[in-house]
Amino acid sequence: MTALVIGLVLFLGLHSTRMVADGARSRFIEQRGQNAWRGLYSVASAIGLVLIVWGYSLTLRQPVVLWSPPAWMRPLAGVLMLMSIVLIVAAYVPRNHLKARLGHPMVLGVKVWAFAHLITTRTLADVLLFGTFLLWAVLCYRSLRARDRAADRQPPAGQAVPTLIAVVAGAALWFVFGLWLHGWLIGIRPFT
Repeated sequence: MTALVIGLVLFLGLHSTRMVADGARSRFIEQRGQNAWRGLYSVASAIGLVLIVWGYSLTLRQPVVLWSPPAWMRPLAGVLMLMSIVLIVAAYVPRNHLKARLGHPMVLGVKVWAFAHLITTRTLADVLLFGTFLLWAVLCYRSLRARDRAADRQPPAGQAVPTLIAVVAGAALWFVFGLWLHGWLIGIRPFT
């Protein structure tokens, strides 16, 4: 569990820099440059992600089971995951209505992803992993929206075709990931 905790602190700590230490981040960039920050951020994030995956996999050997979620949570989680993946894809499709309306669909997608997993999982490691990501996403979205308001930042207006692309691509990715990739990568087949 230690590797999982260290990975979460490292990964989400770095992804919280703008929320908790924006001045220190800005000073680092001024002194060493944007590329130095990006390099450090990328390497440290990758190490954190590896520690999360490795640490979580270690917890599967002797899981601490907290409860058994009801069977009806699984289909609900499937619908939530569809929403999550569409939101994450929408973050990368310019000028779609989801991005225009919500502002930060990537963070909202992470929030929905974490919640969907929390309601269907049962171990202490699951609660730690997905609960931490959910808490981070809630705080991050709040921070991002506050910065948008302070800067009077308005996203470009949404258009129908990019929105359709985001929804269709997200649904296709959800289907492929749920049917094949999740079982292959994670060992759990959500659609069976």
